[in-house]
This record gives sequence, C-alpha cells and structure tokens, in this order.
Amino acid sequence: MKLIVGIGNPGKEYEHTRHNIGFDVIDTICNKFNIVNSKTKFNGIYYELNYKNEKIVLLKPQSYVNLSGEVVIKFLNYFKINIDDMLVIVDDLDQQIGKYKLKTNSSSGGHNGLKNIELHLGTKNYKRLKIGISNNKSIDTKDYVLGKFSSEDRKIINDVINSSVDIVIDFIDMPFAELVNKYNNKHR
Repeated sequence: MKLIVGIGNPGKEYEHTRHNIGFDVIDTICNKFNIVNSKTKFNGIYYELNYKNEKIVLLKPQSYVNLSGEVVIKFLNYFKINIDDMLVIVDDLDQQIGKYKLKTNSSSGGHNGLKNIELHLGTKNYKRLKIGISNNKSIDTKDYVLGKFSSEDRKIINDVINSSVDIVIDFIDMPFAELVNKYNNKHR
C-alpha cells in the first residue's frame, strides 16, 4: 500500500495557488484514473486507487499547509503504511517554475508544511517531490505562495503537473533510487 500526499490549503480561495500544487497533482491523478468518489477521515480528503493489485491512498490534508503533519501521521497509522511507501508532493520556492526534484532525507527548505510533517513523523527521512514555483523577493513570501500563477506560468505548471502524474505512477512500482535517476534533471 502507498500513500501519496498532496500538500495545499482547503477552500475555494486557495484553489490553484502556488502553495496548492500538491492538491493540483492529486486532482490530476484522480482525473486520469476517473476517480470521483472522495472520502473524509482525520481532517483529510482522500481517494483510493487500485493500481497493479496495490492499494494507493491519495490524500489532500484539510488542516492548512502548516499543520499537514497532523493529518499525514494519522493516515500512516490508520492504514498501517510504512513511511518508505509515502510520497509527499509540495511546492518549492527555491526552484524555478518548470523544475522539480525528488528528494529524501533532506531539509524542509523552510517549508512549514514539511516542517510539520517532520515534527509528527519524528524524522526528515521520507520521500518528497518538490515542484518549483520560483520566488519573487519583492512580494511577501506568504502573499506570493498564496497567489495564483500568471497565464504563462500556469502553462508551464500544467506541464509539470502532468509529468508529476507519471512520477507518481512510477513511484508505485519503481525503487526510489531508480525513480530519482529517471526523473531528476530530466525536466525543462
């Protein structure tokens, strides 16, 4: 069993903002596999996918980004999923739009959602897909991450989201080291 976590904020006002890139990836996976029935548990919306005889839980925590770990740990424990079988999808200010990187056992990079996940897991040794949203130092970070992409940037991000779906599918049946070799440095 695998747990795929898309990080984002609940609510209409946050839809398709830079901080909600994880939610966008989960939604795109659901569209690809025609998954329409969501369930709720532990302050999370989740979907179930059976892929190659393996159950996949696709999770969108509803606790706001900064408290994502509270939901993630409950899902890991409830479904008895090993931390090695979890992938967290998150926005990354330190990478340009169009870039992404698979990482494990690395720092939160100042991302409060990742900090909270690390707090609740008691480790930073978990897998993540960090999707670049660039950074604009002339705008307050909070306002920037909660802002929407320009139409030009949205086209780039949509391509990255589609690539991310392929990454998630490969994560399901590929060792992580192979996944990293296949995808890191392959993008735009």
